[in-house]
Amino acid sequence: MMDIKGIGQEEMDSRTLAYRAGADIARTRMGREAPASAEALEAVEASDVVVVAGCYDHVEQVLGALEVPFQVIQQGQLEEANLRPEQILIVNCPGEMTSGEIARVRDFVAAGGTLFTTDWALGNVIEQAFPGHVAYNGEATGDDVVRIDVLETDSPYLQGVLDSDGDPQWWLEGSSHPIRVLDPERVRILIRSAELGRRYGEEAVAVVFRYGKGEVFHMISHYYLQRSEFRNARHEQPASSYLDEKGVDLRDDLAGSIDGLLLGDVESAATSARMMANIVADKKRRWMEV
Repeated sequence: MMDIKGIGQEEMDSRTLAYRAGADIARTRMGREAPASAEALEAVEASDVVVVAGCYDHVEQVLGALEVPFQVIQQGQLEEANLRPEQILIVNCPGEMTSGEIARVRDFVAAGGTLFTTDWALGNVIEQAFPGHVAYNGEATGDDVVRIDVLETDSPYLQGVLDSDGDPQWWLEGSSHPIRVLDPERVRILIRSAELGRRYGEEAVAVVFRYGKGEVFHMISHYYLQRSEFRNARHEQPASSYLDEKGVDLRDDLAGSIDGLLLGDVESAATSARMMANIVADKKRRWMEV
């Protein structure tokens, strides 16, 4: 397993602490609400998750906080990578690829693989490998934060991601690329934001579609959220209030480290951590059942 940058150091920034706490909450709740998924997550091996490093996003930091093992390859190494249908391939922003790598990604998904991409990989990977599904709308976001809503509340990918009492936010890095859905019959919007639609023309925050035997997930902006913006009094409550809301306790080595965090910090981290845990666990569970 690879560690998050900063974990193990005596002093960690608030984002790292928030993700450690959020991931612990996500795993605890998954064990309580979806024990089969929690068991599958525990069975994940490093060879199951391949991360293509990026200079703008760092999804591997969420995986590290969740204590999910993974392997990292650099941009330009994808054509030589040993890709198999039972794997998840995560491509961080910007996702720049050669035509040979694009073909390799397309074949990987068609054979049953799962692809997860963020932000500029929309144009650099998704539009190139899977034309006609989604596209960049040509706008660019500001450095902004928007409220999000989950559409498919019964989806295994979204279980425990957004509760009725939650008000999670999504951070938009400056120059993020809004997602235009070209084929609503094949592309499902998992998470939307009316605020995003009003400001930048498209409401989709997270989408998924099938291709061949596999599936493709894409999200606007960075999956590793680097800050929170507090929109109401609830967000400014102490992080311990979020633990009380969800009825969970942090493990001993974390319990005393979140005193300086606010509810909004931990809620944002727990939301993204749980969704990633769901996606990885669902993929592993399905292949364990084959």
